[in-house]
Amino acid sequence: MAAIESPEKVGLKPFHEFDEANETWPRGDRPAAIREAAAEFRSRFAVPENRVRGVRTVDIASAGYPLKFAFGGAAIGANPYINIINRLQVIQYEDFDGNLKTLAYEPTVTEGPQEAPFYQQMIDRMQKLPGNTGDFLAYNVLSNIWNTVESALAEAGLEPADVDFISFDHLHVQDVRFVLGSTEPPPGHPEAVKPLFPNAKLLTQRKEWDTFASLHPMQWAWYVEDGIEGVNEDNVVLLDGDVELGKGVALVWTPGHTDGNHSLCINTDDGVWVSSENGVAADSWHPHLSKIPGVRKTAEFFGREVILNSNTLEDSIDQYDSMIKEKALADPNPRDPRFLNVFPSSEMAEWRRQWPVLPTFFYGGMSYGSIEKPAAAAGSNGKANGKPG
Repeated sequence: MAAIESPEKVGLKPFHEFDEANETWPRGDRPAAIREAAAEFRSRFAVPENRVRGVRTVDIASAGYPLKFAFGGAAIGANPYINIINRLQVIQYEDFDGNLKTLAYEPTVTEGPQEAPFYQQMIDRMQKLPGNTGDFLAYNVLSNIWNTVESALAEAGLEPADVDFISFDHLHVQDVRFVLGSTEPPPGHPEAVKPLFPNAKLLTQRKEWDTFASLHPMQWAWYVEDGIEGVNEDNVVLLDGDVELGKGVALVWTPGHTDGNHSLCINTDDGVWVSSENGVAADSWHPHLSKIPGVRKTAEFFGREVILNSNTLEDSIDQYDSMIKEKALADPNPRDPRFLNVFPSSEMAEWRRQWPVLPTFFYGGMSYGSIEKPAAAAGSNGKANGKPG
């Protein structure tokens, strides 16, 4: 078994507008170079004839997340935890040969995050509380599960066999065996795992995949250490930077949060959206507009344009520049043009128990065009209108 080393073999096209900007030195010159490169990329990507067929997002689960990580220590609140919402993002588009393709972005199987050391230790501590208090806190307060990946896909009118590609912005808390299957039984399982997506290939940056070979202590708490053991690597496509999947869909390398982080970039009827976990709320990319105590003042004091999601700081300057890249790629949001279409792949909930740490602007999801079963969609002209969810 060997991973696919050339994305062209599965119909993807690398692009290079950001290559020079990414290497700009000294680093203080890099944000301006990134904005210039983003404008060049947008000149051909963000055009009406280059739009996706359809987009749907479906909530899968929420997870407790330390406030000190969510806004890099800038936010002030009595509750030490916020909740972040994981959403499956389903994108249908035409590939470069005109064929309909389906990408499932962030198809998190909730069993995986429970194996990551950070959450495993948190659950273990809570379960030591008296009575059923620990289980209640762990599975009803700090976390909620609304859908499986299968039921989330069903809400979009699809099933796992309809998916051509899957991807995550990075592989924190992911057990890849639950989506690609395994040749060996994972710990605690009586048999090998069958692939959840029997026809799909995983798109991941080579640097992200290689991380599992030797986790650094600064990475350890957030990765499922054996999460790729026994995976059929024939279904893994290793990327070395930016690629376009087809009409209106790209994965843009945005390192910093992890070395192999990338962001989903899609062109819709409401312009370009970019999605990643570099931030957890609109406030992360727009701190000057934030009503969360401490966020705006911190950004102003340090002269910063963005506030990082900082549970791991593999390279904080790279992450900062990646968030600048995301802002430069995104269009203004139609509901409030002060905010850009930068969609957190794990968005902070707007629940009162987090007060006063509530998102100043809540995206809540996306819904555009039409998502169709592949056989039915093959003859569609793809001309459907959509509105943000």
